[in-house]
Amino acid sequence: MFDQLIHELSAVPEIEAIALGGSRASSTHDARSDYDVYLYCTGPIHRDVRQKILEKYCCYMEIGNHFWEPEDDCTLKNGIDIDILYRDLEGFVRDVASVVEEFQARTGYTTCMWHNLKTCKILYDRNGRLQTAKQRFDIPYPPALKDSIISKNTKLLHGMLPSYDGQIRKAAQRQDLVSVNHRVAAFLESYFDVLFALNEVTHPGEKRLMKLCRQMCPILPEHFEENLQQLFSHMFRDSDALSEDLSAILVELEKIL
Repeated sequence: MFDQLIHELSAVPEIEAIALGGSRASSTHDARSDYDVYLYCTGPIHRDVRQKILEKYCCYMEIGNHFWEPEDDCTLKNGIDIDILYRDLEGFVRDVASVVEEFQARTGYTTCMWHNLKTCKILYDRNGRLQTAKQRFDIPYPPALKDSIISKNTKLLHGMLPSYDGQIRKAAQRQDLVSVNHRVAAFLESYFDVLFALNEVTHPGEKRLMKLCRQMCPILPEHFEENLQQLFSHMFRDSDALSEDLSAILVELEKIL
């Protein structure tokens, strides 16, 4: 069913390349894993055209979602979810180049799109441009990018007025639990960005990060998982313990840096 859908999508004139991403591309998926399919297009595809194709293979469809990237979110008739994302290849390549070649760090998840390109499985490539992009960015991790990510994100973790650890402590003292949740999430985004950069591996995304760090990163802080679990257990209940947990995480990170 999936192969038939991809074959039919490849005949749409505006689609120049199709790639499979996520766990399905790396054979690490489980029974709950969905399909992440990226359609690289030369122009917009009319909603009716997409729906006419998808309704042959899907029992549920949300056509035209725009929460992150333009996408259609569906469930195949075999019960497996499929996320179909529509991208402009030139714009995507420029975004990856700004990271890999210009060393522009983000506030968390800096190398996710590079990882997406490196690990995707190309299913269709009319003119070979997606394969050319994969080859262009199939390079060792640039030292200047590593330094840029670590510099930007460690400053967000600690040591400056806007740093997340201070924001978290203030929010916890006020019992502003929504703010605690928001700032801890941002803290962890930068924390994991630093860890992946330090180990010179591309950032795999937002799921199963503790497990993936163990698998991909030979350099990890001492008590890595223990300190994170302590943080999670205290973040809504004990502001003093939460402050200590943040300090412990930062101390161990500084040691490996």
